[in-house]
Amino acid sequence: MIWGQLISAFSVLTQHASRRCLAILITSLAISYAAPGGAVAVAQQAGAPVPSIESLVRSKQYDQALQFTKSQLHLKPNDIRLWTLEGIIYSLKGETKDALAAFDKALRLSPTYMPALRGETQLLYESSDVRAIPLLNRILKEDPHDLTAQEMLAMLQKKKGDCRAAKEHFAISFGQMGTHPETLEAYGYCLVQMKDFEKAVAVFEELAALLPDRVYPKYDLAVVLVTTSQNEAALKVLAPLVTDAQQDPDILSLAAQAYEATGDTPKAVSLLRQAIVLSPATASYYVMFSEICLAHDSFQVGIDMINAGLQRIPDDPALYISRGILYAQLAQYDKAEADFKRVEQLDSAQSISSYAGDLTDVLKNKPDEALAKVRTQLQTHPEDPLLNYLLAQLLMNQAPAVGSDAFKEAMKSALLAVKLKPDHVGAIDLLASMYMRTGQYDLAIEQCQIALKYSPSDESATYHLIISMRHTGHSDDLKPLVKRLAELHQESLRHETERKRYRLVVGPAPSK
Repeated sequence: MIWGQLISAFSVLTQHASRRCLAILITSLAISYAAPGGAVAVAQQAGAPVPSIESLVRSKQYDQALQFTKSQLHLKPNDIRLWTLEGIIYSLKGETKDALAAFDKALRLSPTYMPALRGETQLLYESSDVRAIPLLNRILKEDPHDLTAQEMLAMLQKKKGDCRAAKEHFAISFGQMGTHPETLEAYGYCLVQMKDFEKAVAVFEELAALLPDRVYPKYDLAVVLVTTSQNEAALKVLAPLVTDAQQDPDILSLAAQAYEATGDTPKAVSLLRQAIVLSPATASYYVMFSEICLAHDSFQVGIDMINAGLQRIPDDPALYISRGILYAQLAQYDKAEADFKRVEQLDSAQSISSYAGDLTDVLKNKPDEALAKVRTQLQTHPEDPLLNYLLAQLLMNQAPAVGSDAFKEAMKSALLAVKLKPDHVGAIDLLASMYMRTGQYDLAIEQCQIALKYSPSDESATYHLIISMRHTGHSDDLKPLVKRLAELHQESLRHETERKRYRLVVGPAPSK
């Protein structure tokens, strides 16, 4: 029998139990089904002790049941049913460590004994302990049709960030998710991560139907629909949410995106202004507004809105790059160049952190300590391209004067990083920026072109190229580059918006 059937069979016994007790009692009573003939067969094999212990458990006489179990284990130390019962009783008493030890003992004696497997799995799963994963795999090896185990395994894999593995198990257990909103939400999220949008729409539609009075399922469904350019459908889903009383700026900005895509720019602008009023310190709303202005050649209007945003959030690099692109569209290249330089000053730590791993916190908060750490590591690994790139970037973060010892060292390290790893786009971008600092714009152009060969969507290389070509007199070639930069920026914003928008709601684990 599957776990859900056991719930039904013993619902009367467990109707007042806590969620943990319910699941563990199910496992306890499953022992009665572990042998042919049910409880009678077990009683015949073990005599009176097992049914007597079960009776004490049902009547919640846990101390007496535990004492009786231990006395029986003294006589029968290899009885897997007694060890499993001990684990169940400890679980009911809330003594998880002892419960796991008892289940472990039963499984050492019989690795595929299902009541012990399920009991230990339940305890580990409730705390999102990944040690439940091999146990679930063991359960599924014995019973591939155990949909609850499939669902539990999918949820744990998703929590580990392994949506590729989770997707398969979600799909198998999908039929029983109809009453498990938290699982549907997680499945939908994984489908989106895997770019399987068609299935994601179906999952979020089911979630929205399951929870008609909740907002987040409709929101998530609308996000997928907007992502797949089904904007009319998204607006139908959002219609009940987009009211004058709506106070959630994310909902308003999502609806604005859908309205803009369907050609209703006035409505999009109105909703986006409302979102900005509700959350004036959210940079993405100003950026989205600037993108609408960019699409409609309203460059100065976009600049004015970005200026308003910078008064609230003066150190957000996304605002500067958006304004820089708008300035470039107006051929105000001096202002565009100043904004792009500001982006590099603000964004360098973030760029490094994507490569730096355990240095991230040090880089952000203690740059001198980070520099010393990189130098120490370079003594052991002098030809590590990553370390050479980090050293160059950390030195350049100090804004050394051109020709200074620090600048020369940074240049040497950047050149070495590119030599050791010719496709290291971050190092190539940094080298281009340094050539621009020295006025060697032809060399900067060369590095930008190399970076774009390896990474055609590299925004940094594109705006470096715009600036360098302008300084070398290639003004006639700037317009298509500015257009390309705008397209790249819009694409990166779209991906970032999609990544941030899904609202996973942490709920209880799937019912067993």
